[in-house]
Amino acid sequence: MQTQLTTIAPVLAIALGYLLGSIPFGVVLTRLAGAGDLRQIGSGNIGATNVLRTGRKGLAAATLLLDLLKGAAAVWIAQAIWPGLGVVAAAGAFIGHCYPVWLKFNGGKGVATLMGIVLALHWPSGIIFAVVWLGLLATLRISSVAGMAAAISAPVSAAVMNRFNLVMLLVVLALIVLWKHRENIERLLAGTEPRIGRKHG
Repeated sequence: MQTQLTTIAPVLAIALGYLLGSIPFGVVLTRLAGAGDLRQIGSGNIGATNVLRTGRKGLAAATLLLDLLKGAAAVWIAQAIWPGLGVVAAAGAFIGHCYPVWLKFNGGKGVATLMGIVLALHWPSGIIFAVVWLGLLATLRISSVAGMAAAISAPVSAAVMNRFNLVMLLVVLALIVLWKHRENIERLLAGTEPRIGRKHG
């Protein structure tokens, strides 16, 4: 019986993470607030940056916080139930956010959820993530640049602080963030990527 539980535990951990991560808070909150279908607004993304394009700053902040918390919660809950499997749940939560089954696998770009994951797995790296993200948002006001830079900072800071057990996971998640931002990268290269506060892009 113990062997069966040991074998199935990683599957349960990743499933738990995926279910939590796949909750599309941006879509849910904008609909409840009567702001329409978020997927038909702005870039069509389900994250906080696109929620901001509705003009509802409170909704955007709530989306950011909830997307962050679901990543952290997946790690904390899995770690409490199955010690050592927080990283597995983290991967599930991130994939769930980026590719939720409820939205035909068309989800968000993962930055806020990744921040929650990093904070839960190794809070010093999470603090660096937040500083890079918020610092670049404040100075450059280009959401995609801030998000990609913050994602890249996660495996780098984990490696610098000798958390090599997290580096491979964080490298993979950062690469997915870059992949999800591929259209933004094209616009950056073309000089057409919008800054926060503009309505289009």
